[in-house]
Amino acid sequence: MLEFASGVPYGAINELVPIWLRVHGTDLASLGAITLVGLPWTLKPLWAPFVDRFGSWHRWMLLGMLVAAGAIGALAGISGPGSIGLVPLLVLGAMGSATADIAVDAYIVARVPPEEQGRVTGVRIAAYRGAMALAGGGATWIGSAWGWDVAFWSVAGLQAAILVACQWLRRVPQVTAASTPAWGRVLAGWLARPGTWELFALVLLFKLGDSAMAPMTRPFLLSAGLDAGQVGMISTTAGSVLTALGALLGGALVSRYGLSSMLVALGLTQAFSNLGYAAAAEVGGVPAAVVASVIESFTAGLGTSAMMSLSMRACRGAGEADTGGLATRWAILSGIIGLTRTLSGAISGVGVESWGYPAWFVFTFALALPALVLAPRVVRRYPAHDAPA
Repeated sequence: MLEFASGVPYGAINELVPIWLRVHGTDLASLGAITLVGLPWTLKPLWAPFVDRFGSWHRWMLLGMLVAAGAIGALAGISGPGSIGLVPLLVLGAMGSATADIAVDAYIVARVPPEEQGRVTGVRIAAYRGAMALAGGGATWIGSAWGWDVAFWSVAGLQAAILVACQWLRRVPQVTAASTPAWGRVLAGWLARPGTWELFALVLLFKLGDSAMAPMTRPFLLSAGLDAGQVGMISTTAGSVLTALGALLGGALVSRYGLSSMLVALGLTQAFSNLGYAAAAEVGGVPAAVVASVIESFTAGLGTSAMMSLSMRACRGAGEADTGGLATRWAILSGIIGLTRTLSGAISGVGVESWGYPAWFVFTFALALPALVLAPRVVRRYPAHDAPA
């Protein structure tokens, strides 16, 4: 339920809003730049220690979800994509969602024992993508059928319903404010360990190709001949289901064959899907575009499960039992992943306008390769924990 709650505002801001903007005539360069409103998901390590130190995780979850629901619902009241209030509302929604995510991650770290992390990773991704399917693709279909105001109200109502359900979450013990390490101490401790810079570089680069391509996939599907409702159903709704299935399979493969061997294999599979989009752009037509979208969604789940497994292992590998420190370390790694998504997405529209879809998609494949060279060296520093068969 908590991962579903995290995925609702993310799906609305990153899936629903871009299609809404494109349908109303927003140019590709502006559409790429609008991804910068997602910076709060990248910068959340800056206030993660504050969430750890003050109040309870439960209260921070509720506050963040309430702010996100209010901001998304308020989008229905603005005059249109050109309204001066659009960007502030999107940033506010992202701020609320990112703050709730910090508390959710801390809660999950405290609840899930290390031997269950592999299985939980697949479930987390599946729940998150399910929420994106409803808040992105489902709401897009609602917007095309009954109007965009109804779509935004529906997403806000969904988030509010989850907020009410969170009142019955079981509380978990939290560390005291005095024992929670500060963000600076956590980061300094990581930087002092051998291989940490390589870990950060791998986390930054692993999804670079995917992130540089993602903002342009929906505009490409629209240009291929699909309407807004079809794009929402194929790319977001069906895509979320396929990504969830890929994540479950990826988690099983990592558990069966080990992260050392599967990180590169799953990352390479993820990268090759970009060439599928390049081929579809060259061939043209709706069928090729749909096939490319299906393949990319499934392989994205494979790559995400591998990276999440590495991130959880790296956080636990620090050897600190303090859940506050674990939450902050997780926020740092997820912030680095968010940085990749935000910065590469911001230039994607300019890249397509300058080079065209086929060349840009090939370029995003090349962006994915440096991480695959670095991955074997990094993963050797984080051996697997012993776990029951």
